[in-house]
Amino acid sequence: MADRLAGKTALVTGGSRGIGAAIARRLAADGADVTITYAGNATAAAEVVAAITAAGRRGRAIQADAADGGAVRAAVVEAAEALGGLDILIHNAGVADMQPIDQVTDDASFTRQFGVNVAGVFNGTAAAVPHLRDGGRIVIIGSVSSHTAFGGDAIYGATKAAVAGLARGWARDLAARNILVNVIQPGPVDTDMNPADGAFSDLVLPRVALARYGRVDEIAGVAAFLASDDASYITGATLDVDGGYSI
Repeated sequence: MADRLAGKTALVTGGSRGIGAAIARRLAADGADVTITYAGNATAAAEVVAAITAAGRRGRAIQADAADGGAVRAAVVEAAEALGGLDILIHNAGVADMQPIDQVTDDASFTRQFGVNVAGVFNGTAAAVPHLRDGGRIVIIGSVSSHTAFGGDAIYGATKAAVAGLARGWARDLAARNILVNVIQPGPVDTDMNPADGAFSDLVLPRVALARYGRVDEIAGVAAFLASDDASYITGATLDVDGGYSI
């Protein structure tokens, strides 16, 4: 599989840690040149870029807050110009804030989560489409929270349901150019934001058929598949990668 993305160029938003970093590394391992965006951790972003270049690919990091539409659009244009166009766009930047409705005191959490998780995806895609080559790929990292419920995740789940809806519409919009648009919906994945030994694990694990958290490389493998020619007849799909959490 080392060359299945040879000659391709990719942009991964939120690529400095967790799932995004794993995807950036996997795309590079499969042959793509990869630019990432990051919100604030320049050190972590530099480590990912170093891994990309160590794989013999071009790597670059651009700081951009996904909630800032202007910054997102500028980052996409900068990445496309540096890479000479785009073949793959992975939307990974996201935030989650568990807040039950009876504890909500203002709309700050709602605004922030929709700003990053939905507006960021919209602005990034709108800016990328003129630079995406025909036959390109757009992959959005969603969540099984789009169709399952966990106490306090109503707003987060709504944002992930929203991007799944956007992906279906965009799959229709871009089909004539053979640009494929799909969503990966992870279940519990072991990251620094949601560690397998964290506060939620006792509540989450009984719902997972495989009785474990997922690994970031397992999500990255699905992203690399959707970015490849092996997924040439998949568009508008939402793929649950959750160890059986939602069955």
